[in-house]
Amino acid sequence: MENKTILKGIVKETIAPIKKHPDFESELADEALFGMVVKILRHEKDGWYYIETQYDYQGYIHEKYLHIDKVRAEEWEKNANSCINHAIIDVMAEPKYQSYGIKLLTRGAIVCTTGVTEGEWSQMLMPDDTKGWTKTRFTNRINKWNEKEQEKIIRKKLVETALLYLGTQYRWGGKTPLGIDCSGLCSMVYLLHGKIIHRDSKFNEKYLRKISREEIQAADILFFPKHVALYIGEDKYIHSTSFSGEVVINSLNSHHEDYRDDLANTITGFGSVFKAPPLDL
Repeated sequence: MENKTILKGIVKETIAPIKKHPDFESELADEALFGMVVKILRHEKDGWYYIETQYDYQGYIHEKYLHIDKVRAEEWEKNANSCINHAIIDVMAEPKYQSYGIKLLTRGAIVCTTGVTEGEWSQMLMPDDTKGWTKTRFTNRINKWNEKEQEKIIRKKLVETALLYLGTQYRWGGKTPLGIDCSGLCSMVYLLHGKIIHRDSKFNEKYLRKISREEIQAADILFFPKHVALYIGEDKYIHSTSFSGEVVINSLNSHHEDYRDDLANTITGFGSVFKAPPLDL
């Protein structure tokens, strides 16, 4: 009888590069962050695994980045209760900076806090059950998408999160404050608020509904040929662009200094995770 068990792995390093091909010199397709759980679809040669992320992205990760244990991964999914909210942090061996760092984590890393605290410090578990410490204020409970919260408030929070990445260097396939690309920025902004959207520059109706330019509001998504951006209001959008080499704000308004006609004139569509308002009867 065919074994239907799906093997899972926990990312145990700061960033696990997801490659287009099972080769360290292959193009970077995406990044999995510390604490994220991936499905292992098949084992390749030389320690490579073909994996799938929670947002349906597939690619190759080398075994050195993963803690591969289905039971432990399922426990981790249940118990990893917090997310790093600071750009970059050190996890220390003891609750003091005079100790030594055992791990570097970035915003979006998933961690399992134990509930043990000492002053301003909180203890956390690593995927291999070793323990470390970070300042309590650098973590928060994992956000769950709250459909009941006022839409205006959610949109404002999403924009505020996007602005945290302003000035971050452009990195093809990246999605951390160490380097991020266009779809990485948009997907991470939503992921940090408990909402999964596709990590790609192509519109995907599984995650977004199409809207018109007249309907667009803050935190909606703009699509261009092979590019994507997040609208922040008042004709402005934030995006990570290789043209600028970093995350910047540009405008759709030709009267604005930061207007880019090459983008404003090549928009292919608009998308939103928010439900359409009820029709007036």
